[in-house]
Amino acid sequence: MTKHAVFTMAFSKIYYLYIQKVEKKNRTKEEVDQIICWLTGFDSAGLKHQVEGDNDMVTFFEQAPAINPNVSLIKGVVCGVRIEEVEDPLMRKIRYLDKMIDELAKGKSMDKILRS
Repeated sequence: MTKHAVFTMAFSKIYYLYIQKVEKKNRTKEEVDQIICWLTGFDSAGLKHQVEGDNDMVTFFEQAPAINPNVSLIKGVVCGVRIEEVEDPLMRKIRYLDKMIDELAKGKSMDKILRS
């Protein structure tokens, strides 16, 4: 299995990059938190603990309480790669999160982002 550089990046660093990205488009940290909690099953306190810790992306997803069963509804292309074709389970989870943050930054409604 190829070890991607993103696997060893600190979740907190990526989290703050997500917030910067969406705030430039007049979206909020609270919306980013809602997306991450929907995807991973973390509650607000659990997410805060992850952000304040120094966990890498591997550990972040290993500690996630439960990946949302509706993730299979997330489809499309992120960074030129079709999510449905990503074989590595961890990379697919990271791409799900990237796709949802991209949708937020592009102005989609939270109902559509959360596949409600």
